[in-house]
Amino acid sequence: MESKDFNITILVNQTPAEVFKALLNVRGWWSGLYGESFEGSSEKPGDEFTFLAGGGAHYTKQKLVELVPDKKLVWLVTESNLSFVEKTNEWTGTKICFEISKEQDKTKVVFTHMGLVPEFECYDSCAPAWTQYVLEKQLKLN
Repeated sequence: MESKDFNITILVNQTPAEVFKALLNVRGWWSGLYGESFEGSSEKPGDEFTFLAGGGAHYTKQKLVELVPDKKLVWLVTESNLSFVEKTNEWTGTKICFEISKEQDKTKVVFTHMGLVPEFECYDSCAPAWTQYVLEKQLKLN
């Protein structure tokens, strides 16, 4: 059986352009909710940022590797340190992707953490955390 990357889909009332702009502002949706910190830039290809949460329990450095205006954003995790699992660099080399499309009178957002699979030790902690972030983002967009 093939492993499946973690993903979640939401529908929001904003236009694809509004959603794209909001997601591009990583600082706005992935920091500050629960004491996380964000440093760096995330607006143009090649930009890099770091994310720290849980008093240092979760650290990642990411690089914006794909950007299709109003349609797609992809960040490559270039460094990771998850202190709550044995293989602390489990996220390194994975990609975080948002795909945006119009669906009738709504905008569809498909979030995929490419490489975050059930075989990862952190999956049972990370999948619910991603779900919470994406749903929280949905609440902010609607």
